Parts: sequence; structure tokens; C-alpha cells
Amino acid sequence: MRAFNGYKAEKTAAREHKSVGGYVAKILDAEEAAYTWGNVLVISFDITEGEHTGFWERDYQNQTGEDKKWRGTYRLTIPADDGSEKDEWNKRRFGNAMWAVEQSNPGYHWGWDEQSLKGKLVGVVYRNWEWEMNGQTGWATECGTMIDAESARKGDFKPLKDRPLNKKASTPAGGFASADDDDLPF
Repeated sequence: MRAFNGYKAEKTAAREHKSVGGYVAKILDAEEAAYTWGNVLVISFDITEGEHTGFWERDYQNQTGEDKKWRGTYRLTIPADDGSEKDEWNKRRFGNAMWAVEQSNPGYHWGWDEQSLKGKLVGVVYRNWEWEMNGQTGWATECGTMIDAESARKGDFKPLKDRPLNKKASTPAGGFASADDDDLPF
């Protein structure tokens, strides 16, 4: 076998995963990201209370690749104000997040300046979500919503449902889906 450059005999750190539940976090950054389908407010945070304090900082420091990413984020689609049902849902979700920040920081009022979110506390609730990449699937956790910090401290929130992949059944051209004998109810 030929030796390769950069070889080191060293143990790699196993990636710690965030548990489902609520946590108090401090917002470290907030910025608007533009995509072809719309804009998103990306809120970066880290957990600041309890046994998982500094979780996302440790996660970032333990990444060894060149493409290190801060994974403690919550992404809010910025409403397009187009009157669609989806846009109304985005407005409610955005309003809930800003309410959670305002409730968690007495005297703070959202004034449409994302930089004003830096340094603010907020509650974050994690849920399981299923991912797919290159034909592989698995489960991880994601921040599914923001709540006020006091509710996160007390555990006074409804756990979020898991978010599985959207597995749309495909129907053949004839209009009938095929089934194995094991799938039939009789």
C-alpha cells in the first residue's frame, strides 16, 4: 500500500446529536438570504442554559472538514405578501418567532432590523426530521419553532411531531397503483 499525504493515526470525534425538546438559546446572528424561490431570515443561535450550553459551538469546533457549518440555525421564510395560503402560513410562523423573541426580552420590540436580534434570548424547540441525500435516508433533529424562553425553561410547550420525508405515492400511467400481496387487506 502506498502512503498518502496528511496521514495521522487519531480518533475522530463522534458527532453529538441534539435531543428533541426545548432549550433556551442566545441569538448570535441573523441575516437575510436570497434564493430564486424567495428570501429567508437565517437566525443563528447557541444553547445558553442547562447541560447542553454551548452545544453548537462544540459541534462547530469538532468539525474537521474544510466546509465547516454552524448548525444551530432556524430558517424563516420571509412572506412574499402575495395573498396565498402558504404566504399566510409564513406570516403566522414569522410573527410567532418575533413574538417569542419579544416575550423573552422585556422591552425589546421587533422593528424590521434583523441585526437587532443579536444577543437576544429565545426558546427553541427541536423535533426529529427525516433526510435524504444521494438515495440514502436517515433521521436527525432540527429547530422546528421558537417559543418564549420561560416556557422552554419550564418545559411548558407541546412537543413537535416528527417530520418524515414527503413520500408521495406514484401512480402508473394506467391510474392504478400496484400492490404486493402482503399489502392487500384480505
